[in-house]
This record gives sequence, C-alpha cells and structure tokens, in this order.
Amino acid sequence: MNRSPFTLAICALSAMLALAGCRQPTPYPEFRTLPYPTAAALLGQHHIEGRSVHNIPIMSQVFGQGPDVVLIVAAIHGDEPAGTPLVRRLAQHLNNNLQLLNGRTIILLPVANPDGVARNTRENAAGVDLNRNFEAANRVNTPATGLVPLSEPETRIIKDLIKQYAPDRIVTIHQPLACIDYDGPAAALAAGMAEYCDLPVKKLGAKPGSLGSYAGLTLGIPIITLELQQSDSQLAPESLWRKYANTLLSAIVYPETPASK
Repeated sequence: MNRSPFTLAICALSAMLALAGCRQPTPYPEFRTLPYPTAAALLGQHHIEGRSVHNIPIMSQVFGQGPDVVLIVAAIHGDEPAGTPLVRRLAQHLNNNLQLLNGRTIILLPVANPDGVARNTRENAAGVDLNRNFEAANRVNTPATGLVPLSEPETRIIKDLIKQYAPDRIVTIHQPLACIDYDGPAAALAAGMAEYCDLPVKKLGAKPGSLGSYAGLTLGIPIITLELQQSDSQLAPESLWRKYANTLLSAIVYPETPASK
C-alpha cells in the first residue's frame, strides 16, 4: 500500500514515541478534537491559501488541532507593515511553547495584502481597499471598495479561512491609530488585551464593508482591530515582540491569563 509523505512522517513519529514510552498521538482524521497535535501541527503547517491580484502566494501557518480557534491577520493594508514581523515572531514563540496549542487551533496570516506591501499602498494591486470589500450589511459599492463584495482574491481568501475554521475570535493588526478597537461581542476580550500594553480600548465604529463589520456584526464573531503605533514600523522584530507579546498571547489564551513571555 502506498503511503503519503505525511502518513510516513506520522508513522515515524509514533514509532519514536513508542520507543520513548510516550503516549502516541491520535490519527489525523479526528484533527479538530485531537488531544495530542500531530508532528506537522506542532511545527505549524504552511498553506498557500490562494494568490493575490499579481499572483503572489498568500500563505497561512496553522498550529494545533484543538476546538478553540483563533485567527490572526496582518497587513490587510499594505502600508501598515508592523503586524507582519510581529505575527512571524508569534509563530516562532508557538513553536517554542507547544503547551499553548493544547486544545487550540491558531491560524496566522502574516501578509494578507502582498501586492500592497510590495507597493507600500493601503490598497491591493487593483486599487481596492480590502478592508472595505467584505460582504457586510453596511458596505458601499464603489471603485475604491469594490464594485461588488468580495471582488478581490485577497478578501475571498480571508472569507474562506473564516468559513473553513469557524474561529472563536479574530485579531487583525493595523496601524497607526494606537488603540484596541473591537466589533461584535468582543468588549471583554479588548479590555483583557489592553491590560498588557499601553494601547487604550477605543470603539471606532464598524466601518462599511470592513472585516470587523463582516466578522463582528454579520457573523457575530468577536473581532479585535489591534491598531499599533506608526513608529512601531521602525522597531526590530524582537522589540515589537517585547512590546506586544502578552497582548497577542492574551487573545490566544482568552479567557485565561497569559504566562509571562
């Protein structure tokens, strides 16, 4: 019988664990309720979720296989880059602290708008503000927001991730308003995150066709808009991590209290 490389990897891991006297992980098919993540999940599985207008792959990294699901998105606006190194540093932290994956699935999307990042523009390569392109009840159809909802491949990717994983909460990272905004039933989550940084909680209001409007109001998912400071773009990844690590970790372990970073 032919076996896939993934299956062979799991078999090898199982044999090693057996020799070490460890409890073996449950096989892959029950992945959303596994008490013991597979080897690939522990390392953070990379996925190409789709491609941008200019055909750049949009990558996610998925950690864990538990029922408590968190989605974290950065750089939906291409000229707000500080979230990307912060999310990538979070991925490193998850690999080094596997206990955070117990009972959880964590999906990271570090660059939601790669064309905008490459061009240093808020919009994608088609000139559309992706954070106004979702199919929320309050959206407005214009050339700048998309003539129809979900006209852009990047927003369709985010919608598909939400549909696939049904996250219990979402964090989307922006700049430069220096606050913690929220939509949907996320007031307590916002207050909890604010305990670990200098950013105040501010209710900015649901913007037409935004991810906050779509996830928070249309779908009823607690969603945080973490607005970093403009100057955060000048910080090295380790400095960003020291500044915001426990803020992000508090969203992951909510309603628990994060351990010290």
